[in-house]
Amino acid sequence: MSEEGFEVKGPHEHAIEHGAASGEKFASHVAVLTAVLSTIGAVFSFQGGTSQNEALMLKNDAAIRRTEATDFWNQYQAKSSKENIAALGVDLLQGERHDQLQREVARYEKEKQEIRAKAEKLEAESVAFNKESAAAMHQHHYWAQATTALQIAIAMAAISLLSRRRGLEYLSFVFAAVGIAIGAYAWFWAA
Repeated sequence: MSEEGFEVKGPHEHAIEHGAASGEKFASHVAVLTAVLSTIGAVFSFQGGTSQNEALMLKNDAAIRRTEATDFWNQYQAKSSKENIAALGVDLLQGERHDQLQREVARYEKEKQEIRAKAEKLEAESVAFNKESAAAMHQHHYWAQATTALQIAIAMAAISLLSRRRGLEYLSFVFAAVGIAIGAYAWFWAA
């Protein structure tokens, strides 16, 4: 600095000063980008976990309904066996026992139809739960892809900051855009 109060800087000093200012600006941009992507990624990750849990619960409900339907089909089979034995008795016996066995055959047939209706209803519910589970798992896959793309974007941003390469920062924008697009698809259309 000269005695009159002003300083004349050389080209090297000027470049260092402006380089430091642009480096700080670059670093703050990358920091903000990383914070925003981390927040969006956390939301996507939460949604992915939620859709996966929903898929598992629906799959569990489907299995329960299938087991209940199997129980009813076993009852149906037992009633069929009893009906067949009673029908054989109708063919072999006469008199009062014959009439009693005919009433049992009719009763078993009625009970079988009620049991069959319950079993078929439970099977239909099981199929519906399985379809809902598959849809929730499909949505989960999109959430996972969106979260992965955002994680890659964050990593690319960190590498761009360390290496001071703008190209990597732009690449992180590309991955961020892809992740956000997949997340939007999962949110609005894959549900």
